Amino acid sequence: MHIAEQTRIPLRELAAIYETTGRYVVLHETTRRRQAVTSNVGGRDVASFVAEARRKIDQEVKFPAGVYAVYSGAAEAQAVAQRELLLTSVITGVGIVLLLAIAFGNVRNLILVLANLPFALAGGVLAIFFSGGWLTLGSLVGLVTLFGISTRNSIMMVSHFDHLVRVEGHTWGMETALQGASERLVPILMTALVAGLGLLPIAIGTGDQGSEIEGPVAIAILGGLATSTALNLLVLPAMALRFGRFEADSATGGGQG
Repeated sequence: MHIAEQTRIPLRELAAIYETTGRYVVLHETTRRRQAVTSNVGGRDVASFVAEARRKIDQEVKFPAGVYAVYSGAAEAQAVAQRELLLTSVITGVGIVLLLAIAFGNVRNLILVLANLPFALAGGVLAIFFSGGWLTLGSLVGLVTLFGISTRNSIMMVSHFDHLVRVEGHTWGMETALQGASERLVPILMTALVAGLGLLPIAIGTGDQGSEIEGPVAIAILGGLATSTALNLLVLPAMALRFGRFEADSATGGGQG
């Protein structure tokens, strides 16, 4: 039986040990070496920063053979989320338009309901612009949510016009339009006021930690609510008077405007 003899020697005789700077680990991905370069973006949105960085790197940096740049992180996640949000919004919007078309059964009245969307979009875009001008994922979510709130207000207005003519037997004209607008004044104002008061604290604390998504959402909704509510009460009745078509049921004996 052979017994191996253990020998101990100082580590300094095997290697030169000293403090220095350098890579402490070499990252690999799919058998390829990877070097991560990170940065924190301040004072601007991530998407525009990545677009500018990509353009300058393509123009000024020449990589050796086999080396290329991949842009990932928050910018990539935001782009994916924006595409998914856009696709979902389009599908949902088509479904809502179809349901409204079935409910109203009148193309003109359907257009009146959808006409409130530009009213809301104008206020939302202005609010985003004056708050920094950055179209973030939160801003997009706010605009989509805003469309739902503003559409509900216009549905309340147009459906009440239809109720006055179809059920109560009013003749469609200036008097009926003014009556319908005045009767829907309080419900529409209360809807906008309750939503605005609930979102106001979130909008004020936009710069706080943890409010990166909620803050832009609240700002976009508040701006759109202001314009959509005002224009819904002032402009929509005039548009309905000019382009709307409200017909009374034959049983009521009402007229047609």
